[in-house]
Amino acid sequence: MAHETCESEPETSDDVAAPTFERQDAAGSESTGDPVVVTESLTRSYDSRVALDAVNLTVARGSLFGLLGPNGGGKTTLFRILSTLLTPDSGSIKVAGFDAVSQRHAVRQRIGVVFQSPSLDGQLTVAENLEHQGHLYGLSGRTLLARVAEVLERFSVLDRADDRVSILSGGLARRVEVAKAMLHQPEVLILDEPGTGLDPRARAAMMDELMRVRDEGGVTVLLTTHLMDEAGCCDTLGILDEGRLITTDSPAALKRLVGGEVVSITTPNPEAFATAVSKRFDTKAAVVGGLVRIERDRGHEFVPELVEAFPGDVDSVTVGHPTLADVFVHLTGHGLYEERTQDEGT
Repeated sequence: MAHETCESEPETSDDVAAPTFERQDAAGSESTGDPVVVTESLTRSYDSRVALDAVNLTVARGSLFGLLGPNGGGKTTLFRILSTLLTPDSGSIKVAGFDAVSQRHAVRQRIGVVFQSPSLDGQLTVAENLEHQGHLYGLSGRTLLARVAEVLERFSVLDRADDRVSILSGGLARRVEVAKAMLHQPEVLILDEPGTGLDPRARAAMMDELMRVRDEGGVTVLLTTHLMDEAGCCDTLGILDEGRLITTDSPAALKRLVGGEVVSITTPNPEAFATAVSKRFDTKAAVVGGLVRIERDRGHEFVPELVEAFPGDVDSVTVGHPTLADVFVHLTGHGLYEERTQDEGT
């Protein structure tokens, strides 16, 4: 099976020096390709704010699918609808062939859910948490004990089975969360911001586990994220912003949407500088996150010309190949981490 390295794209301080992930091509998605999640014109509003705006989404069986977007962009609302916790205002959604509104029980039997907030009982042991989960799905006796041991071994936490959850590190607790969600052998694993609160190494280990779930178990993994290293490991990535699904494609294909190289400039007056550069070079310069940003073919050759045209106005310049953060800016016109108007629950 072909191996591919997922890019690590530091965007915030807690992403610094994040290790690369090893990604394998999904066997299931190539062999079957049939959709396991389908939404049509899915819409949901909170008062006057549209959280999801006619979202049409298709997720292939056996794939690792990521929804990339800012906080408040609609990811959590879509997650809640996918996991049958929220009803859409209009549109339809099917998961594993069942309607997520009218056939909720059937959907819940076929999905595993990992919430952004911890759902484990810290005063119970790891094994006790999973045993209680198993009871909810009708598992008991030797079958349940065998299943608990199996998933704990798969996620490398079997040796912590008798430990209280409260003493586990964040990374270990997250593994237990995923093991718990996999206990009843779901077809679809849905995770809301699985890497939030984890250090880069723990996030890398988490993504490695999710890729093994996909490759070895044929499970469809669907996650929401605002972290570029997680997004880069997905087979397919959906860009979700202000409730709209902008596009879906592989991370590599999305990066090809950005032409040439990306030139980022720090300057005392970004807005005035961007206007002057746009006019002087007949090119589009935008201010994103306080930096002047230019997409330009052979951008490294453009830098000397830029500095010469505006002596004293350029504090620093960086040139790089497009990242997924650049893709997001290219498609939406703003940065992923810029402050945006948000409503609770979106």
